[in-house]
Amino acid sequence: MSAGLRTDGEALARAAPATSGGGVAGESPSFAQPAPRGAATSQTEALAHRLRRHVVRMTSLGGSSHVGSALSMADIIAVLFGEVLRLDPQAPDWSGRDRFILSKGHAGACVYAALAERGFFPVGHLDRHYQNGSNLSGHVSHKGVPGVEFSTGSLGHGLGVGGGMALQLRRLGGDQRVFVVLSDGEMDEGSNWEAILFAGHHRLANLTAVVDYNKIQSLAPVAETLALEPFADKWRAFGWTVRESDGHDHAALNQALATPPVDGRPTVVIAHTTKGKGVSFMEDTVLWHYRSPQGDELAAALRELDAAEGRPHA
Repeated sequence: MSAGLRTDGEALARAAPATSGGGVAGESPSFAQPAPRGAATSQTEALAHRLRRHVVRMTSLGGSSHVGSALSMADIIAVLFGEVLRLDPQAPDWSGRDRFILSKGHAGACVYAALAERGFFPVGHLDRHYQNGSNLSGHVSHKGVPGVEFSTGSLGHGLGVGGGMALQLRRLGGDQRVFVVLSDGEMDEGSNWEAILFAGHHRLANLTAVVDYNKIQSLAPVAETLALEPFADKWRAFGWTVRESDGHDHAALNQALATPPVDGRPTVVIAHTTKGKGVSFMEDTVLWHYRSPQGDELAAALRELDAAEGRPHA
């Protein structure tokens, strides 16, 4: 394991207690170097498979959209919720928890699935997603959902709120970290760049942004809608440490997310992903930003996911 990475023992030292309690530059290589695979990596990969299967079923049952956006970030969410975030499902409001915000709230199905898998609420409740009267709305909501810090959907707000949380947590003297997952298309919003400037100015080393860089937004490729490149250089110019990673490589993601911040700077992980990852006919296409899998498409998607996980298809 590379120097500076938290060891398993150090990770356990940050683990949540059984009950609620108190407590309040240099650049990395352009791509995070692959870390050795271990038991934790295998566990988060298995979690990602389950998240993808949940997402496909949930969006089908509710007739909702954004399945491609949720699938592209499933590995990121699995590593965060399965290995990196310090949380206690039995005490969701524990003051010592790390904070997580999904700024790309339209992909909320994946976060709901992760919360259920972590034990914040029963997995069976996922079938209520996007149903009339359900608390599991199409865009992620904190209302009546343990483990969700902030409701999102209107893009460009998560990072600003995360920056404010990080500043206040630092003022209170805690060691909590704040993680915000954003979409690449969302980076068109000027409010994000204000938040990036704010975090760099205040040297919010406890703040990590993760960009799901799948390179497709609602109706067209990102490069054709509003080009972001040179993307990493823009973050560096605002005072952030930049780490680029294969967004589907769990060992690399864990290394990028768990490595302590450099020189008191906020960190951004630019995770290069594939939209619709895990279902071949959903990958790298705009169609599945809004389409809901039904009938033969649903069956084919679940069959592919079951095959990838090595399980028989029911």
